[in-house]
Amino acid sequence: MKVKLFATLKERAKTNEITVDLDSPITVRALRDVIAAQHPVLAPLMTQSLVAVNKEFAFNADTVQPTDEVALFPPVSGGNKNWEIG
Repeated sequence: MKVKLFATLKERAKTNEITVDLDSPITVRALRDVIAAQHPVLAPLMTQSLVAVNKEFAFNADTVQPTDEVALFPPVSGGNKNWEIG
């Protein structure tokens, strides 16, 4: 399975796409574990990264098929934390 990487994940892996060995359907949570094991440089960001499956955000309990299009986005931080409402 090909997994597209963006921003910090892309920088850490030094590529915009990685290959993950996956022969059967698994959950997004399990996919995170597989990616961390097969690509240790990405492991520290796996629990916080957003996962998109077939261009829609996916949650840990969602299932990923070996033929799905998967993308990983690092957590977003920054901005002004002293904002006010209304």
